[in-house]
Amino acid sequence: MRTSLMLTTWLLAAAGCGPSARNNGGVDAADPTGDGALPTVDADTGPCRRMDFVFVVDDSGSMGEEQTSLGNAFPQFAQVLNDYRISTGQSLDYRVAVTTTGRTLKWTISVLGQTLPMNETGDNGAFRNTCGMTRRWLERTDPNMASTLTCRADVGVDGPTFEMPMLTTMMALKERIADGTNAGFLRDDALLAVVLITDEDDCSRRDNNFTVSNDHDGCAVVPSELATFLDTVKGGRGRWAAAVVAGPGPGECSSSFGKAGEAKRLKQFVTAANSGAQQNVVFSSICEGNMAASLTTALNKFQSACENFPPVE
Repeated sequence: MRTSLMLTTWLLAAAGCGPSARNNGGVDAADPTGDGALPTVDADTGPCRRMDFVFVVDDSGSMGEEQTSLGNAFPQFAQVLNDYRISTGQSLDYRVAVTTTGRTLKWTISVLGQTLPMNETGDNGAFRNTCGMTRRWLERTDPNMASTLTCRADVGVDGPTFEMPMLTTMMALKERIADGTNAGFLRDDALLAVVLITDEDDCSRRDNNFTVSNDHDGCAVVPSELATFLDTVKGGRGRWAAAVVAGPGPGECSSSFGKAGEAKRLKQFVTAANSGAQQNVVFSSICEGNMAASLTTALNKFQSACENFPPVE
C-alpha cells in the first residue's frame, strides 16, 4: 500500500525554494483538509515503520560550506521524520548515524622527483558519538535530536586526502559491526537508507603504505561491489536504498559551495545498483547549492523503497 510523506513540499518550503505547496486546485498539499492536521496515509504497520539512516560525509579540506548547508537542512529533515505518521497514527521509528569518507592509512606522494610521506587518520566507518551523546546513532526519542544531528553533521575538514565513501560504508556495516563499534544499529525489519555526500570522486582502496603520483591512482574497489555488499547485509536489494550527492560532470561543476569534481565511480555505483528491476539509488548534484533539495530527493527515494519493502520472514 502506498504512503505519502509530502517530502518535497515540506522540505523545499522550509528551505525557502522550490514550487508552491499548493496543488493545481488551490489546495494546500500538506494540509488538504485545511484543519492543520497531518495528512492521513496508508501504510503497512510493519517494515515501513522503520528506517536506519547512514550518512557518509566527506571530511576533506574543501567540504566546509557543504557541511554547513547539510547542518542547516537537518532540522527540517528531522522535523519531517518526527511528523510522519502511518495510517494507524504510529510514528516513524528511525535511527540516524553519521560517519565520514576517510580511513587511516600511510602513503607517499611522488611528484617531480620529490617524495612526501603522509600519515592520515580517518573514522574507518565508525559512527560519530560526538555532541554530548555516547550512543553512536540518534533516535526520534532522543532529547534535542535535531540540534544534535546538526552538530554531528559538522564532521570537520581535517580528514584524509583520499575520499572513500564506498569503502567506509562497507567498513561501517561490516568491520565496525563485527568489532562492536557500530553493533546494534542495523535492524532486520528496517529499510537501510545510505546517503553519500562528497565533492570528489570515490577512490576506495584497501591497501596501505603505497606511493602515488597523484591522489587518485589505484582506486581499486569496484563500484558494483557496494551494491552487492548492501544486498548481502540486508538480505536482498528490496531492503535498502541509497542517495549519492556529488559532482555530476562532465568535468567540474561549481556553486556557492565551490567546485566539485565529477564523481565517475559513484555514478557507476548508481548504474550498477539500478541495473535490475529495482531502482535503488538516486543521484543529486552537490553543485545545486542547496542541501535541502538533495535531502528531499533522497527521502523521496527512501519512501518509495519503504513502500515496497519485502515482508520479514
